[in-house]
Amino acid sequence: MISLIISKPVDSRNNGVALHAAERSVVPMNMHVRQFVKDYIRDNNEILCIVRRRSKYAFRVIDSVLTHYGLPKEMKYLAVIESELNPKALSAVGARGPWQLMPETAQELGLNVTPDWDERMLYGKSTAAAAKYLRDLYSEFGDWLLVLAAYNSGPAPVYRAIRKSGSRNFWCLEKYLPAESRDHVKKFIASHYYFEGNGGVTTLTRTEWAAYMDHVHPSPQRLIPGTANAQYASF
Repeated sequence: MISLIISKPVDSRNNGVALHAAERSVVPMNMHVRQFVKDYIRDNNEILCIVRRRSKYAFRVIDSVLTHYGLPKEMKYLAVIESELNPKALSAVGARGPWQLMPETAQELGLNVTPDWDERMLYGKSTAAAAKYLRDLYSEFGDWLLVLAAYNSGPAPVYRAIRKSGSRNFWCLEKYLPAESRDHVKKFIASHYYFEGNGGVTTLTRTEWAAYMDHVHPSPQRLIPGTANAQYASF
């Protein structure tokens, strides 16, 4: 079992993220997900160990494709919670492959889906399709936690949650999301911590990431996600 890196008591001035000089290399974990991460890793340790053992080839392919599309390699952990990296995984509603793409969505993203040949089961092609969708969702929401929620539920429930909460901060709007989508985001964060031993750009809200980057690299020229020349800060 890994030793979780958990943030110190929350400073509300930093949107729920505690930032301390002694922890500059540690990406802090939002207090709202802390217990979920502990419980999820404890309860799913056996299957996560199995996934880790069989992940070498899958992660190599997925990393290459995500990098090609300019996405964070850590988005590969979405495939872990979607399918446990099983290319033959098939849901009750017809989603298939490591990224659990529905037939219509897969075809819209350029995959061949027929009774005789289903490219959703191919790591390379299915990851390329998922990467296109994730890239579009990021262009739409500009926040990786909202992207993860939208990947699970579709964009419409996320927009409804934004309207009801009056916020684009996942931790403020999560109660208005379907329970499955809320948990999907938290499972991703837990899986990220399991495999990486730390958080990253895909485990924080846009505001949290900007605050973390400002703490680690204080500068008048600090890059803010979504602005020109900000690929490092946003991805």
